[in-house]
Amino acid sequence: MKTIVIGGAGFIGSLVSQALIASGREVTVVGRRPPGAHTDALACAYRCADLGNRAQMREILEPGCEVIDLAYATVPKTSYGDPVFDLLANLPGSVGLLEEAMAVGVRRLLLVSSGGTVYGPPCTLPIPESHPTAPVSPYGITKLTIDHYALMFHHTRDLPVVVVRPANAYGVQQRSRTGQGFLAAAIDAILSRREIEIYGDAGTIRDYIHVSDVASGILAALDFGKDGEIYNLGTGIGASNLDVIALLRPLAEAAGHTIQVRHLPSRRFDVEANVLDARKLCSASGWRPDVSLQRGLSEMWDHALMASSTI
Repeated sequence: MKTIVIGGAGFIGSLVSQALIASGREVTVVGRRPPGAHTDALACAYRCADLGNRAQMREILEPGCEVIDLAYATVPKTSYGDPVFDLLANLPGSVGLLEEAMAVGVRRLLLVSSGGTVYGPPCTLPIPESHPTAPVSPYGITKLTIDHYALMFHHTRDLPVVVVRPANAYGVQQRSRTGQGFLAAAIDAILSRREIEIYGDAGTIRDYIHVSDVASGILAALDFGKDGEIYNLGTGIGASNLDVIALLRPLAEAAGHTIQVRHLPSRRFDVEANVLDARKLCSASGWRPDVSLQRGLSEMWDHALMASSTI
């Protein structure tokens, strides 16, 4: 089986590519930049191409192949600054990929959406796939629009598409200071002896899922998901910003660091809580998350502490 991973050189994509190779697939990673450290060690082909270039996508896709689309040009924080750019940088390329996948006849297209932004303020927790969608960020609105286009292609043209919506992914390779990822930002602030900024009294509550569990969940949806369906990827357990700091405190103190917290006014665009119900994928495939937040956070801390000591 040949699998093409668009955005396969990134934080989540590199772990997905590893899982696909381990499953025995022939993998081609597609990225906008030349291959880097994430992909050098992978036993796969690499193509430098842009999702928005339909001629390149047409050349790369093959009849009967699997396609995983992880590509996205913005993050939630930056989407507020320029909503039009968020839309134009992502929607045309994604819809073009649907057209090209339809034309070539792929076996399955798996679209990686966003469980952390498309649902909006929760009516119930944890959030199932049937929950109403009312995103409050340009990022979430664009993500949801792409989901709708993908499902439209399935219902009207029989495109074999599956949508997955991961919760807040984290892991040792997550970059800080990108406007995305509270765990990486908090660790970076501690090691840089800066204040950790929290909006509101306790901050927001999020479902933090280790990137390796996201990767295995994507593979499970690819193998066992049903065309035209949406699957959440989450732990079903919420943790507030203060909960995260409580887990980090003993790690920081053992290394001689103190934690300073600065509370800022809450922001209207922050959803108070987002925790996903992933029982649908568990039922379909047997997949379950494996890495606890405490374990994953300890790994992130140890990795960041070691990196900081070599600078």
